[in-house]
Amino acid sequence: MKADLHPKNYRLVVFKDMSNDYAFLTKSCIDTKETITWEDGNEYPLVKLEISHTSHPFYTGKMKLVDTAGRIDKFRSRYAKK
Repeated sequence: MKADLHPKNYRLVVFKDMSNDYAFLTKSCIDTKETITWEDGNEYPLVKLEISHTSHPFYTGKMKLVDTAGRIDKFRSRYAKK
């Protein structure tokens, strides 16, 4: 196995699903600029997610349209002219 292959800066990070405000705390080495105060009173880096296992149709069993960037509206306006 190669030496120094894995990053050394693992720390606790909060990942938050913005569609339903579900958040979980886990270890990661992702760089973030935002922080959040967690339930234990400590401040952790925050990563905002568009979708997680609590909002994904495969896990919830409900079909839900997730369009955060307006991709569907762009598609309809582009091809409505033709």
